[in-house]
Amino acid sequence: MDQMTLQWIANSRPVNFDAAPSLPRPGLMLVPEPDWFVTPRLSASNHGIRHNARVSLLAALLAEEQGLNSDDIAAACVAGAVHDCRRLDDREDPGHGQRAASWFRAHTSTVTGALGREVPEASLQRAAEAVAVHDVPYGRFTARQERAYRDAPHLVDVLKAADCMDRYRLPLQRWWPDTTRLRIPVPDWMSPAAFALVVRSEQAALDGATQREALDLARQTLTP
Repeated sequence: MDQMTLQWIANSRPVNFDAAPSLPRPGLMLVPEPDWFVTPRLSASNHGIRHNARVSLLAALLAEEQGLNSDDIAAACVAGAVHDCRRLDDREDPGHGQRAASWFRAHTSTVTGALGREVPEASLQRAAEAVAVHDVPYGRFTARQERAYRDAPHLVDVLKAADCMDRYRLPLQRWWPDTTRLRIPVPDWMSPAAFALVVRSEQAALDGATQREALDLARQTLTP
């Protein structure tokens, strides 16, 4: 992200968005550590720390909207925080979801320790399944993936939707969220809030804030 790109994003704000976007509650957000990523460079990339943290927050909020229990809300949060941590490239990178899921299964204690709470093994397993397929279109699921999805569709749907809602960081409007491709409804407040979360956290980072400071500041300005 650079200032010119961010200014274009800010200036391209959809006209139907609320002039005063807000989050209904602070939500649960996990900011991943740089060493969760393949390299330090990738932790600062377009699919790096800030993207994963914003997705973790949006996933937790969507999980609440879907009426999931507290354990699955936490699982949605950690899934968002790690879903792109094994990406090797900001462009096409087939299989990065499966790589991230494998890393997550090997480092669940590290991730839940960073979250600061225990998460049941069953919820962590569902989170790993969601991470593994977040980059696979529903129509391309293998038979095994389809069976896993049918057993616990909620976290897959939540993670895919949350990842989609952070696409406002991309510098072409045709790449921005298409909610018709999602399998769960997105509440009216989420699109303008997700847009503002991108603009405010990215601007704070460009202004010199640390990753965590930029994300916390953006969330605070959107929370009543």
